[in-house]
Amino acid sequence: MTFSATTVLVLALIAAVFFAIGIWAYSTANRLDRLHVRSDQSWHALDSALARRAVVARSVAIAIAGPTSDPASADRAKLLAMLADRAERASRADRETVENQLSAALSAIDITQLRPQQVAELADAEARVLIARRFHNDAVRDTLALRTRRPVRILHLGGTAPLPTYFEITERATPAASTGLDVDTIRTSARVVLLDDDDRVLLMRGHDPKTPDISFWFTVGGGVDPGETLRAAAIRELWEETGHRADPDSLRGPIWRRVAVFPFDGDLIRAEELFFALRVGAYEPQPGNMTAVERRCITANKWCTAADIIALDQSGETVYPYHLDQLLTEAAKVVSTGTDPEVRSIR
Repeated sequence: MTFSATTVLVLALIAAVFFAIGIWAYSTANRLDRLHVRSDQSWHALDSALARRAVVARSVAIAIAGPTSDPASADRAKLLAMLADRAERASRADRETVENQLSAALSAIDITQLRPQQVAELADAEARVLIARRFHNDAVRDTLALRTRRPVRILHLGGTAPLPTYFEITERATPAASTGLDVDTIRTSARVVLLDDDDRVLLMRGHDPKTPDISFWFTVGGGVDPGETLRAAAIRELWEETGHRADPDSLRGPIWRRVAVFPFDGDLIRAEELFFALRVGAYEPQPGNMTAVERRCITANKWCTAADIIALDQSGETVYPYHLDQLLTEAAKVVSTGTDPEVRSIR
């Protein structure tokens, strides 16, 4: 039995079409799997952020239900505590409703009754919920956009995985005037995880001018000036705080992103911090051009191992970012490979 050239060509074209469809279906199924994993992970991150907000809400309830509180404040405190407990126990189906009720209860709280540090903790918890919710909804949007395409539905490329769902809750907006604090909502900081040849990181020791007896440790870096790039700001801050001049191309990253809300010198600062990594030979830092505030508030520096960081935390001097001892291996790998990985969020 023989086939004509035309028949062979037609069969080859059919085979090519089926092969192309198979490759597309395989790659699409893999992409859908990654999107489902991303939406699942984003939900877990949002769930953690909501749980932390519930814990902070409970501490706020305790603060406003003090011995000198009036009956109305006591009632609000009881409601807030009840809703925080309910939010922690709510099922996924009821979570939106309960979290919205908690948001409404938080909006009714006069936060001028709270200590500045507690205001900062509440603002930080709510900022993390906001960011986590947006990441989750972005992941859901991308998953649904691909999952609902007709060819994907016809070929059942999504398998039996349930469709992810958006999570919508109201967001409490607290104007600066109502807090008695100035709020900087647009500050961006460039920070440097500066490693030596032994993978020790250079940390700076500082304090809030309003609370000089409470010290903490942090990586080199600071705010980005108007019109300045992140990389340029990181290089400038590195020189200003340690006297080291680095080549901008030697920086790796940014590798991490951290949103922090904290009180400083009477202001409530909301900062988005982006971290670069850089390896240098160990040297004795000598400030190049610190500001007056930095000269007053930065009191020491130290090259630290992971064990040193754990010891500092245990001594009561917090190290920022959190869990830096566990992150050092990742930073060392980045500078060793010379690659710029995808930015990921940290605390």
